[in-house]
Amino acid sequence: MSDEDARADELEPTTRVRFPGISPRAYEHPADRGAMATLRAVPGVTSVLKAVAGMWNERAERLFAVASSIRVSDNQYPRINRMRVDCAETLDLDTTPDLFVARSPIANAYAIGIDKPFIVLTTGLVEAMDRDSLRVVIGHETGHILSGHNVLRTLLMRLLRLQATVSWMPIGALGLRAVIAALLEWYRKAELTADRAGLLCGQDPAAALRQHVYMAGGTSMDDIDIPEFMAQAKEYEEVDDIRDSILKLLTVENMSHPFSVVRAAQLQRWAASEEYRAILAGDYLRRDDDAPSSSMMDDIKSAGRSYKDSWSNSTDPLTKVLSDVGEAVSGAAGKVFNRFGGGGSTSDTDNEGNDRN
Repeated sequence: MSDEDARADELEPTTRVRFPGISPRAYEHPADRGAMATLRAVPGVTSVLKAVAGMWNERAERLFAVASSIRVSDNQYPRINRMRVDCAETLDLDTTPDLFVARSPIANAYAIGIDKPFIVLTTGLVEAMDRDSLRVVIGHETGHILSGHNVLRTLLMRLLRLQATVSWMPIGALGLRAVIAALLEWYRKAELTADRAGLLCGQDPAAALRQHVYMAGGTSMDDIDIPEFMAQAKEYEEVDDIRDSILKLLTVENMSHPFSVVRAAQLQRWAASEEYRAILAGDYLRRDDDAPSSSMMDDIKSAGRSYKDSWSNSTDPLTKVLSDVGEAVSGAAGKVFNRFGGGGSTSDTDNEGNDRN
């Protein structure tokens, strides 16, 4: 962080909107909810996660951070500490999570822990980000904690370590791979929700974009043409060869994060949405009024409308094939249902379709 950023941070008036009692479901990406529903459907996932949760002592992870990193406070990294407190207050967390700065040239940030989660930033990230972009990153990790993502991420990290020790056991390794694959799919979607939390903390779409540009390979915004950068996301999303679609699926299979260019485009679209403007205006779901979905099917249905819209607008050939197959199966199922006494299902489906907005 430059001296100029530091002086600006000290003089900056508090003009950002606060969101008292905001529920993470107010800004949750629908794909996050759908992936969570899929994760819950994986056979044995609950028992595996419970077993893994009991195999490690969380105190060891915190002690490692205390012994090897700088804990941010009023006296250590005070500018980052102000951002830490500000993000927690913006999203109205009950407790401000601890934050540590760890020595690593790799730009990275994560939230970890189950009972008492904390945030870790690397020096590679802190040195690279300007003040406003760093605020977005801290808000992103704070959002993970508010949503409870850190719990499953912690278990995912433990499972990955466990997988390395049992890889010589084919059956055990296959079972773990299924759970890990489901967790990775969920976590990629959870990142999109946390991106939105970061934007709500920073309330500066340009700063959020700079963060993604850097993670994609930008070293200076002077060398980046924003329209051309955003066109890359469109090029990726609109491939016209089904082989490229399959390659996309295979490429992301073992990734914990979506591609930076794609994340940038997703977040900038949300920054231009009515939903984002409504939250800034104070129109959002509060935690006190939040009623979590009662079943996996509720989560799938709520995500389904968004998926259907995005699939309908997509030019990806594999998406179009899957969409066509899905519509054919759905239509056939509807006819069978009607034949066996479900005559009201057509109108119910129509009503659900009209409920998108």
